[in-house]
Amino acid sequence: MSDLFDVRPVSGALGAEVHGVELATITDEQFAHVKELLLKHLVLFFPDQTGLEPEAHIAFGRRFGEAEIHPFLPKLDGHPEIVIIDSTRGGKADNWHTDVTFSQNPPVASILHLVKSPSSGGDTMWSNQYLVYENLSEPMREMLDGLTAIHYIKGLAQGFASQAEHPVVRVHPETGRRSLYVNRMFTSHIPQLSRHESDALLTFLLGFAEQPQFTCRYRWSPGGVAVWDNRCTQHLAVNDYTEPRRGQRVTILGDKPVGDEPRWGYHRPTVDERYWPRTVNAKLGYDE
Repeated sequence: MSDLFDVRPVSGALGAEVHGVELATITDEQFAHVKELLLKHLVLFFPDQTGLEPEAHIAFGRRFGEAEIHPFLPKLDGHPEIVIIDSTRGGKADNWHTDVTFSQNPPVASILHLVKSPSSGGDTMWSNQYLVYENLSEPMREMLDGLTAIHYIKGLAQGFASQAEHPVVRVHPETGRRSLYVNRMFTSHIPQLSRHESDALLTFLLGFAEQPQFTCRYRWSPGGVAVWDNRCTQHLAVNDYTEPRRGQRVTILGDKPVGDEPRWGYHRPTVDERYWPRTVNAKLGYDE
């Protein structure tokens, strides 16, 4: 692998910058090594990919699988597979999240090509959800292995809404490693728990998952590309800039998240049980 590329890790937790490959003309042999590196580092950065035209961007993405047509985000004219992430049009995803977990089959991977970056700021951070799970205590891991979570989105201008139930701990289909699979943007609640218990547990887990020792941070330059494994990472765009920032993203359709079977049924509230949401993750009522 080192004979093909110059690979430079960007943090102890995850991430590597890869030099010596042009994604627009990548060979089958080079792509096989890129996939190996992705499984190892979880997010890869390819600087100076200025020749990655939209057709080449889509073609590179299709090497991983079928390209997603996102249900509501703006698209590049003539290329519905490419989503536009534009800070001047509200494209600032500054909450920790895993992409599209409200879908029954969330994406496998995303490929973001940054075509315009501010002179300072606008970095993106990723977190390693393998490490998050592995750093929890054994009793906590055992409990989480038997739970599911509801992921939800609602209230967009287009009237789009979607809901899915996934294991709280996901088993990666290629590596077999377990990772925490809840996120601040889309996870609503854990249905096996009372809503107050769910809020308390999610508040702890989300905060635990966002600790700096599990993360990497990348400083963009125009033409840079990031590829990340959406099955075992979260990411956040740091909102510390005022100049325009524009990216073009291809996302690869995923598989159904798999984990242990839930060991308990849904919590059923008593007639007089009351619930007042105190956190932003609590988006659904008992009767929804």
